[in-house]
Amino acid sequence: MDYVDLPKIELHAHFTGSISRRALHEIWLRKKATGETDLEDPLVVMPEGKHDYNLETFFPLFTSYIYNLLTDEESIRHTTKSVLADFLNDGVCYVELRTTPRATPVLSAEQYIAILLSAISSFEAQHPQLHTRLILSIDRRHTPEQASSTLALALKHHNEGVVGLDLCGDPTARPDGDIGVFTPVFEEARKQGLAATVHFAEAEASGSKKELETLLSWEPGRLGHVIWEDEATKEEIERRGLCLELCLSCNVKAGMVSGGFEGHHFGHWKDVKGPKIALSVSRYPLIHVHNASMAGQKMLTKDQTDDVGVFGSPLSNEYRLVAEHFHLDRKAICELARQPIDGIFGGQEEKERLRRIMWTS
Repeated sequence: MDYVDLPKIELHAHFTGSISRRALHEIWLRKKATGETDLEDPLVVMPEGKHDYNLETFFPLFTSYIYNLLTDEESIRHTTKSVLADFLNDGVCYVELRTTPRATPVLSAEQYIAILLSAISSFEAQHPQLHTRLILSIDRRHTPEQASSTLALALKHHNEGVVGLDLCGDPTARPDGDIGVFTPVFEEARKQGLAATVHFAEAEASGSKKELETLLSWEPGRLGHVIWEDEATKEEIERRGLCLELCLSCNVKAGMVSGGFEGHHFGHWKDVKGPKIALSVSRYPLIHVHNASMAGQKMLTKDQTDDVGVFGSPLSNEYRLVAEHFHLDRKAICELARQPIDGIFGGQEEKERLRRIMWTS
């Protein structure tokens, strides 16, 4: 089966985490020529063939380049085009990118979002086979005021491609249910017609019963990772029939789950009626190691550091992995690829388009 040709939906793509080192190098070349940066070439500091980093050293390094190079309109447009081209070339027909609004020395947070939306629109005009929507992320470390500002931006651009809110960030921040400070923001988002997805039980630190009950009270449409939830929460997820964003390579290679690919909780959820599965590459720079005991021990493999983004293999490879490790035939893979359709935030018309073009067998 050709997993690249298979039409696919990507729902858990962090924008900056999807930027290849090659794209960063191209931005660096321009800024170096104009004297706008004194950083060393990203391909020298982070060569594409080098894969002996540990999780604590690689991602802060990469992030330092993200924040020092993605500072102006040209760099944002260039990386957006690069990221979307990577998805398009991998057979993705619908993607929901997520990003945290941030100001740069020359752009406000609102300008950053407006440029990103414009770049997405321009790419779609040239490549109509890939439709892209945007989710704005609230970081767990944000203040309630910052979260309210993100909501305001999402509402302002709701009719321009922003389809929802996300809760993400260091899972050790605001432990044991303290994320309840964001409840008013997510409740208001729901009242205003904005969908929500949340990083859910991503790590033991963010898997307390109090936190998971709080997150579910926001009535999110999708949950990301779902690793540390208890049995009662599993039953509630099943009852609600929520869409689950599962990230095999990310979880296995980062030591977030045990038992390798065969032990991944995809094996549980694939047999549960109700919830829908959305496979994802989870291209997200996990700066904070989820398993502290593995710091300095878990090394990045080549699969994680190839030129497909920061963290994870192409989505086509995720389908190949589940086919291999869970013995899924072509029909089962096609059915799996169609499962996220009802979990997208892009509206009914987009769902109908996907039903027409996604393979059935």
